[in-house]
Amino acid sequence: MTNGGEIDPKLLEILVCPLTKGPLEYDRAAGELVSKKAGLAYPVRDGIPIMLADEARRIAD
Repeated sequence: MTNGGEIDPKLLEILVCPLTKGPLEYDRAAGELVSKKAGLAYPVRDGIPIMLADEARRIAD
């Protein structure tokens, strides 16, 4: 499985967490989109965000 990849900045402007509808932050080093409000990190695979709660990793506060 390939992680990360660049994400189009325009896409980042419109993407929101599917659970909270809140903002996401791109963690380039981890290759994840982080929703602090939901406490989840959504993976980015080959530059494609996987916006499924089942695929997300729970993050510690």
